[in-house]
Amino acid sequence: MDRPFGASEVREYVDFMGILANAAAEITLPMFKKPVDVINKGKKFQLNFDPVTKADRQSEKVISTLISEAYPDHNILGEEHGAVQNSESSHTWVIDPIDGTRAYICGIPTWGTLVALGNRGGPVIGMLDQPYLKERYIGTPEGSYLNGTRISCRPCTELSQATLSTTDPTQFFACDEDLQAFRRVAAKVRLVRNGYDCYAYAMVAAGFIDVVIESGLEPYDIQALIPIVEGAGGIITNWTGGSAANGGQVVASATQELHEQVLSLL
Repeated sequence: MDRPFGASEVREYVDFMGILANAAAEITLPMFKKPVDVINKGKKFQLNFDPVTKADRQSEKVISTLISEAYPDHNILGEEHGAVQNSESSHTWVIDPIDGTRAYICGIPTWGTLVALGNRGGPVIGMLDQPYLKERYIGTPEGSYLNGTRISCRPCTELSQATLSTTDPTQFFACDEDLQAFRRVAAKVRLVRNGYDCYAYAMVAAGFIDVVIESGLEPYDIQALIPIVEGAGGIITNWTGGSAANGGQVVASATQELHEQVLSLL
């Protein structure tokens, strides 16, 4: 069984994530809100469009290079460049250089650079960096923070009072059955606001959104967000209440009471 990260290790890795975020921002920000070539990686969900840009690929390469130099015995999993298995180490960095590429190419600042560090038990530390808004969310076993200030989920316990979000209910569910499950929950909540990619999970952690429901996610889409939501007191699982670390069907809730109501409808 993996030993837990010590407090000094957590501080070291959080500081290093700041270095990674700054290096990625040096690539992503100059290209943001500018004309950018978009490459279609092919089919995703029911669409024949999965965009990637030079900013995605270059920023992931910089992040991976810095990790390899600083921690050559650690493993790396990235969206654009795949997996690097360097050793028998249980430490794995999971990277999504621009989560929300569609938002990025549309000039909307709800994308983020996601970096997680975990062990065989799953992600332990997570970062969402939104450099255009100058917002950096960090999740650790000791708590979650926005630019160094502690954040926490809103104490919403009733679905009828909740705000719900998903990235795109028209195109981003893996199948129609998943979409219908989302609609069952949406019919019960007070407010629905969609289209925020990884930023919606940060808003759960910061106390502004209460539930996020998605399906068809990859590990790099969600692993950095798990420590951020959990460190703020929230719950994040798959739709049957198990681990969300492998992606797929994911639901994040502000409270356990709310989470149980959502799972019963999903």
